[in-house]
Amino acid sequence: MDYLTIRNNQVVPLSDIPLISYDFFKETNLRLMEESEARHCVNYFGYRESGQIRLICCIADDTDHSIFITSAITPADAVLDSFTRPNANFERFEREIHENFGVEYRDHPWLKPLRYSYDRFDSSQKMENYPFVKVESDELHEVGVGPIHAGIIEPGHFRFICNGEQIMHLEIQLGYQHRGIERLFLQKSRVEERTILAENIAGDTVVGHTTAFANLWESLIGAETTNSLNFSRTIALELERIAIHTGDLAAICGDIAYQLGNSVYGRLRTPIVNFFQEWGGNRLAKGLVRVGRMNYPFTSELGDRLLDIFNAYEPDFNEITRKLWRLPSALSRMERTGELTTGEAREIGVVGMAARASGLERDVRKSHPGNLYHEISHQPVVKHHGDVYSRAQIRKEEIKQSISYIKELLQDIPDNNDVNTEGMIIQPNVFVISLVEGWRGEICHCAVTGKKGDLLLYKIKDPSFHNWMALAQAVRNNEISDFPVCNKSFNLSYCGHDL
Repeated sequence: MDYLTIRNNQVVPLSDIPLISYDFFKETNLRLMEESEARHCVNYFGYRESGQIRLICCIADDTDHSIFITSAITPADAVLDSFTRPNANFERFEREIHENFGVEYRDHPWLKPLRYSYDRFDSSQKMENYPFVKVESDELHEVGVGPIHAGIIEPGHFRFICNGEQIMHLEIQLGYQHRGIERLFLQKSRVEERTILAENIAGDTVVGHTTAFANLWESLIGAETTNSLNFSRTIALELERIAIHTGDLAAICGDIAYQLGNSVYGRLRTPIVNFFQEWGGNRLAKGLVRVGRMNYPFTSELGDRLLDIFNAYEPDFNEITRKLWRLPSALSRMERTGELTTGEAREIGVVGMAARASGLERDVRKSHPGNLYHEISHQPVVKHHGDVYSRAQIRKEEIKQSISYIKELLQDIPDNNDVNTEGMIIQPNVFVISLVEGWRGEICHCAVTGKKGDLLLYKIKDPSFHNWMALAQAVRNNEISDFPVCNKSFNLSYCGHDL
């Protein structure tokens, strides 16, 4: 067999992953993608091994919970045929491999710096020398925005090419937030230190990334998770979704100048994040999820408190949502703005909420369920117009869905039962992949261990990694004044991308 089939959170010996020639490696992965539209690349990366580069590619099938793993070894100075030319899903993955190791691709259509990581192969590649697309024309002009943001979010540079007010092209330059987190996972030796690193991958997805790390680590040391652990993590994941989706609806209303919606949705977010503080002492849920345990067990008293919060939240949420969805001036700003077609989303490899708004049913909670999602029988919310309106609808309906899931789970709160992980050690010479559906989309953590049980690689992929190109595509032919609401409707992470 030219690939290995595994499941989410499954640990396999590294020797079980077929090691094939690069040409066969490329042919195999492109074939796997071509065989079904329900497949996409969840991760593709490299690491140094005996002076060469070992490549590992992970293709997920969203219909049968399978993940196909293949591997190849190539010299660091190789010049390769790219996966990207025939399939754009691989575009950013190959750019990262090129940037990190100097591997050249003779036919990659967009081989530009991706992150400007501090340990990049070619240190002469600098921010100020980024090779933006240039258009020589008396009719077109460029508009640069950032990297310093007008608000308080992280830095990123947006370079528009416009014909008057119409956006013809957008190029997004990131890399300002690179913190070397993946390297720190190798340098730190204590699991608590690594957990804190996971909490700080993306500040708006603390539960999502920390749960991915905890699930992976428990698999890596052979710890069987308990029902109470899976219960608490599932509750926390859905609460994080409710909180961020509510805040995003507030921000979308702000960008279309609907101040009532901005105020009410903003107020409604507050009791949800405040509940995290009641539960674990932090409004972003830092310090809550840990390997083998929850630092603060979920109790029946917390369940009653959460139901009270929902009882106050839902009437106001339903009222402001009815007003927003009946307001012609608001609808006119969202409908047919920032459209991303189903074909474009599939070609780019979009994941999560943005994919579902464009007609792709990509949701790890159904396709590769972990924690308690296999008991919920989750059915993803899918829309088909791929515009700001569809992305707002996804948020509205997922909030209601998440509340219903949590209410269902609260009917049977399990007694707290932690896992004693003391003395458990990392399995040597293995590979493991962990997928979690964060509020933004598919989170993927991978680890490779060495013969002494040490980490050789810890690879992180935030859903923003897939979706920044989708934003650039979606704003084409829109007016530049529509960019803020298009941007917020995706709400992608800068630090989650740059790591």
